[in-house]
Order: sequence, then C-alpha cells, then structure tokens
Amino acid sequence: MMTDAQLKERDAKRDIGAEILASLRELKAGKLGRTTTFEPLPDGSVRRTVTLGDGSLQKQEVLVGPRWQLMAARSQSQMSQSEFAKATGVSVRTLQEWEQGRKVPSGAAQSLLKLVSRHPELLAELV
Repeated sequence: MMTDAQLKERDAKRDIGAEILASLRELKAGKLGRTTTFEPLPDGSVRRTVTLGDGSLQKQEVLVGPRWQLMAARSQSQMSQSEFAKATGVSVRTLQEWEQGRKVPSGAAQSLLKLVSRHPELLAELV
C-alpha cells in the first residue's frame, strides 16, 4: 500500500487530462477497459471473471451469496436494471440495494434469483 507522500509524488507526474482523453478515444473506438462476466455454478456459487481489454485475465474468483446470484442472474438475462426489476416484480431501488450489498433479498426472492440465474429464459415468461 502506498503512503500519502508516495501517492502525491506519483500523481504529480501524471497528466490526468491526457489519460481521460485517451480513455474516451478508446471507448469511442469500441475498446473496453475490462469486461466482467458472472457464471452460475451448480452448487449455487458464482464464478466472476474479469478480463482486460487486451483479452488477458485479470481476476477469476468463486463467490457465494445472494448478491452474487443476483449479479449472475441479471448478467445471464442481459437485461438492464429497470428491465430486470420489472420482470422480477421489485423496484429499481430495491434491485440496486441488493446489487450493492446494502440489503439482502428475502428467502423467496433468493430462490427466484437462483432459478433465474440458471435459466435466464424464464424471465421472458415473467414479463
């Protein structure tokens, strides 16, 4: 971990404006900085994989809990937050609270999320 002095020294040498412009140009060119995917596993856990824009693997981990099942379910469905909230019958705000880990879905909601993460095509029937 860097000290405050080390951070200030590093940041003094950076051209933040140039970095932001370069990032915007990459975005406009269709280059992604990184991609995160969620894969539901048979035991109820979720594999999260983070891939950098050049295709190299940055991180891969197995996560457990309702928050990660929700992330996998929404990722598998390829729906926006508002679309997913409507399909599952919850408010967008509730969905955001769940995704950010501030609140935990009820038991029934957790069961629905587990089912939908494994079978995203079921969401079309809920809409």
